[in-house]
Amino acid sequence: MSLSSRRVFIVRLASASAAMAAGGVLSACGGGGDGGDGGSSPPATPVRFDYGVASGDPLADRVVLWTHATGGADPAVVALSWEVALDAAFAQVVSSGQAQAAADAGFTAKVDATGLAPGQTYFFRFRAGSDVSPVGRTRTLPTLGAASVKLAVFSCANFPAGYFHAYSAALPAGAEYAVHLGDYIYEYEATGYASEDAVALGRVSLPATECLTLADYRQRYAQYRSDPDLKQLHANLPMIAIWDDHEIADNANATGALNHTEGVEGTYSARAAAAAQAYHEWLPIRTPDMNNQRRIYRSFDFGSLLSLHMLETRLLAREPEVTLAALTDPATATSALATLNAPTRQMLGTEQMGWLTQQMTASSATWQVLGQQVLMARMAFPASVLQALVPATDPADGARAVADYLLARELEASAPELMTPEQQALVDPVRNPRLGYNMDAWDGYPAARETLLTTASGLGKRLVSLAGDTHNAWYSDLTLEDGTKVGEEFAAPAVSSPGLEVFLDALSPSTVADIFTRVLGSLKFTDTERRGFLLMTFTAQAATGDWYFVDTVKSSTHTVTLGYTATFSA
Repeated sequence: MSLSSRRVFIVRLASASAAMAAGGVLSACGGGGDGGDGGSSPPATPVRFDYGVASGDPLADRVVLWTHATGGADPAVVALSWEVALDAAFAQVVSSGQAQAAADAGFTAKVDATGLAPGQTYFFRFRAGSDVSPVGRTRTLPTLGAASVKLAVFSCANFPAGYFHAYSAALPAGAEYAVHLGDYIYEYEATGYASEDAVALGRVSLPATECLTLADYRQRYAQYRSDPDLKQLHANLPMIAIWDDHEIADNANATGALNHTEGVEGTYSARAAAAAQAYHEWLPIRTPDMNNQRRIYRSFDFGSLLSLHMLETRLLAREPEVTLAALTDPATATSALATLNAPTRQMLGTEQMGWLTQQMTASSATWQVLGQQVLMARMAFPASVLQALVPATDPADGARAVADYLLARELEASAPELMTPEQQALVDPVRNPRLGYNMDAWDGYPAARETLLTTASGLGKRLVSLAGDTHNAWYSDLTLEDGTKVGEEFAAPAVSSPGLEVFLDALSPSTVADIFTRVLGSLKFTDTERRGFLLMTFTAQAATGDWYFVDTVKSSTHTVTLGYTATFSA
């Protein structure tokens, strides 16, 4: 989530609105195995599996297995074996092999376990001599005949901001697979974003400095992976993940980032390369292109039910953000608007868009699902409101702008003959154009969004977008520029990162939701207060989103509630 113009806008919107008076059960202790040698000599010192095990990128016949191991006779490499079985006691081993956790990979180890059956639950573990990792549970993708698929969708887990309760809460909710849409870690220094309670919670970021080097990112991942809720999730569900910006730096794009100062913090290319390497080391991801670790877009077919396309929207082709300040400043507005609306402006890039078109064309699945980071639905406010809020010196100016616009909208619908010329101008999209308040989202790349949505609509596909990034829950229609609906978007709340309730603390959540839903015509639901996760259930008849929320991330004790359910019928 951007810490720049969109937060300025939100804070000013708050002032304006106020003026209106409005692990897991399967995890075992490392060590103490049954004496097998695991394909190597017994280590001189115990091998430790401090960060548990994980699995990811499942296919119908294989899945990636992950662990981290240190110790043993060789300080530079730990020789491992791995096993996949039908039972937790490993009496029915169906796949096995050798691996290593080496220093040049940060002592992480990943293997692609093949020869598995579709739609099957398996158990897996790693071994080093008599030392044995925790036991994990994973699952392959179904082929034909799947009646339903349940995905737990996560985004934005900030270690110093609070506990990761949402991760483990997905298990009793019935999730079969985990989907992570980015901001798996945050790169800030220990006293940076959302760290106010870190000392009291015992969750101070490591390293203390901002992550710039490979060693920095590795240490930050190790800290996050020490979290018991995250370890429990990884030990029980295979994860399909994609990065967002904070795995690199705030508001990252192909050539730079808001939270990167070229030269002072080294080169952006070196930092992005280090961040990408650490991500591939610590996430159970199947790396599609070892020569270009930025290229991580990939698809997963859940039989004839759904095809999940994980999109890379940060490092491959995204052009720098056009700021809201530039769009609302009369001195720069014309130039900024021309850049924003340029037909060649890129988010995915032509290569990735071509790949996505091929994947959707070839897929016969009922649902085409986009696993991506930022809101694709239109979150546009009228320029009259934006100009009153950015920059606003008097909250009353923004309050009047919001009230005037909403009144004009109401009159346009109920009594257009009573509208004044000024009110007619307010609802005229030419004289009062609507601009996204968050230019880091797809609103900042309108031509790229239109190309994607038009392509999906032209192919006759049932389209669902999954999004994260904002730290809040959203449910919206996906529409073309002319208003034609082509799909729906389900956006997950943050695991722990604070949301709009921090910036709109003078307002009740219901008031905030009312402002957004009244101004944004495509928005059906939002929760701007709570952390949690999204459970998506796909059947041949419907895509259903259940938003689960935790009551606190500031205490080890918590409750989980189902807050809202939405259904998109096929």
